Amino acid sequence: MKGSRIPALLAGFAAALLTAACGVPRSGVIEAGQPASGMAAPDHQSPPPTMTPVYFLHDGEPKPYPRGIDGPGDYEGAVRALFDGPSTSEAPAITTELPRLTAAPDVTTVDDDTISVRLPADAPALSQAALMQLVCTVAGVPQPPALQPTDPTGAERLAASAVPTRHPLTSLTVHVRGTGWALTRPTDSCPDSALS
Repeated sequence: MKGSRIPALLAGFAAALLTAACGVPRSGVIEAGQPASGMAAPDHQSPPPTMTPVYFLHDGEPKPYPRGIDGPGDYEGAVRALFDGPSTSEAPAITTELPRLTAAPDVTTVDDDTISVRLPADAPALSQAALMQLVCTVAGVPQPPALQPTDPTGAERLAASAVPTRHPLTSLTVHVRGTGWALTRPTDSCPDSALS
C-alpha cells in the first residue's frame, strides 16, 4: 500500500512544480459580476408615422401643414394634432381659431361617411374659420387600402369589413359638438386650394 502512495504523491508534487515553473499563478474562484446588460433588440420595430395635413390659417385661409399620425384612418390623431396648434417655428406665419382645450377631443367614426368630434364641456362654439380647419383636417386623413379577400368568408370577411372602403375623395360629414351647441359640415365644403 505504501508503495502505491509514493508515486501518486510524487506525481502531484511534480505537477505543482511544473505549474509554478511555468509562471502560472495559483488563484481561487474569480467572480465575474453581473451578466452584461444594455439595450435589447426590439421584438418589432414601430412603423414610421403616416403624414397627414392639418389645417391652420394663413392670411385667414385654411392651409395644410404636415403632421405625423399613427396610420391611415387615424382621425383622432389628426384632430389632436390640429388642436395642439402651430409649432413655435410656424407661429409667426400662421394662426388658428381653434380654442385651447382642457381635455382631448373625443373623435368617433360613426359610419363610412360620418365623423363625430365631441369637445370638452368648457369648449366654446367654433367660429366658421375654426370649423373649416377641423373639417379640412378630417378630409385630408389618408385612408387605408381596401382589402380584396380571395375567399370572403370567416376571418377574411371580418377583416375586410373592418377596413373603411370610402374612396379618399368621397365627401364625409363632420359633426362637432360641445355643451349646448352642435355644428355639421361636409368635407367637400373645403376650398379647392385647401385640398390640393
